[in-house]
Order: sequence, then structure tokens, then C-alpha cells
Amino acid sequence: MRVSGERVSTAQGGFNPTWQRHVAAYKLCADLLPEESKVLDLGCGVGHSFHLLAPRESVGLDADPRALEGQERETIAGDMRALPFEDCTFPAVLSVQSIEHVPDPGRVLEQVRRVMRPGATAVFVTPNRLTFGRPHEIIDPYHYVEYDPEQLRSLMAAWFREVRILGIFGSPRQLKFLQRERRSLDRLLRLDPLRARRSIPRVARQRLYDTSLRLARRRVAPMARDIGVEDFSLADGPLEEALDLVAVVGR
Repeated sequence: MRVSGERVSTAQGGFNPTWQRHVAAYKLCADLLPEESKVLDLGCGVGHSFHLLAPRESVGLDADPRALEGQERETIAGDMRALPFEDCTFPAVLSVQSIEHVPDPGRVLEQVRRVMRPGATAVFVTPNRLTFGRPHEIIDPYHYVEYDPEQLRSLMAAWFREVRILGIFGSPRQLKFLQRERRSLDRLLRLDPLRARRSIPRVARQRLYDTSLRLARRRVAPMARDIGVEDFSLADGPLEEALDLVAVVGR
């Protein structure tokens, strides 16, 4: 697939840290799901890490049929806001970096609750807006919403009785790389002090973002190659310092 900020599709070069962060989310969250269950992998993209859910069987769903090509499992092209499944189908649901990509997340949660069996578990992984980009501005044009821990808890509590919020944290090595990335972002944002970027149509911003991403990732810092799955860990807190937030919910 074309390299884009819309989804993770390659571990090559400067894309490696982001790739490893997504792989780590699957690995760390697998243990939060019931064993020997069938998992709905919601917004699965290219399916890079579904094997980490084994021995659980998984069904991948993504809006883009091209992302599903070649995956060695059952896949379905569809909208997270209108899931093509019967009620009470799945004992487990996993959504890694997908709920922030829709403008109306409540519709996603309504659908997830509908397809969950009684006693089922769902896990949602999403960027922490306090650490991911800028707390008061969504930089990624593919994201419609980003949450801090309490905002995510409140969203989930509106649909699920059981809600627990965890965090995915980076190692010192990964945080050093992240600081480097933030400095680069600072330099870029200083070119637009009046934030005229807000007036650019979303589709145009997405194209510009993809181009800048591909150009930036060609310059591979040695530390980018060194980042691995082991540089990420799951913990209860402090959540305001987490890179990603993990909502564990149950019916």
C-alpha cells in the first residue's frame, strides 16, 4: 500500500518506531483478552500483528479493502460505525489506533457493545493527547478526536459499565527518540505561527501530511532503527505520561 499517515504499513527506515509501537500494542493487549476466544480486530489495517493474538482466532475489519489483501485470516471490509455482524457475536474486541479516526466515536462504541457477548471484553488503544502531539491541537489530519485519560474514561463509561484505563509507556531510549521528533515538529509549526493550517481542507492537509511524513522518514536516525517492541510497556500510570491510552471495558 501507499505509505500514508492513515495507517501503519511498513517498518522500513524511519517508520520503524511507529511500527514497533503498534506491534507492541497488540502484544501487550493480548493478555487483556479472554483466552481461546474469537477476537474482532477493529480497524485492523494491514494486519501486521494479528498473529500475536494467537491462540485466539481473529477477524479483521477495515474500511479499506486494499489493506485486507493477503491476510491469512477472515477479513471483512466495513465501517466501524455499522458493523456487519449479528448481535452478541464476539467474546472479545480489540481496536488499536482506530477510534480516533472517526468523527463520531459514540457510534463505534454502540456497535461494539451490540456485537459483544454478555461478559465479553473490549480493548481500545488510542494516542494520549497529552503526549502524542499537542495537547490543544490535533496535528494528525487523519485524527478527528484525541483523548486525555479522563476524557477517554468518560467516553467509555457512557457505553460500558466496567471501565479500566491503562497506559502504554516508552523506555528511556524510545522517549529520547520521541523528544527528537517533537523538536522537529516544533520547527515545522513555527513556520505557521498564525495556524493558517486550520483553514486548509482536511483532504489537502492529509496529502501534505503524507508527503512530509515520507520525506522525513527517509532521513533515518540510528536511534530509529534501534527501537523495538521491548521499548514499550503496559502499566496503570502515571497516565498523563503514557504514550497511548488503553481502555479495557466489559458489558
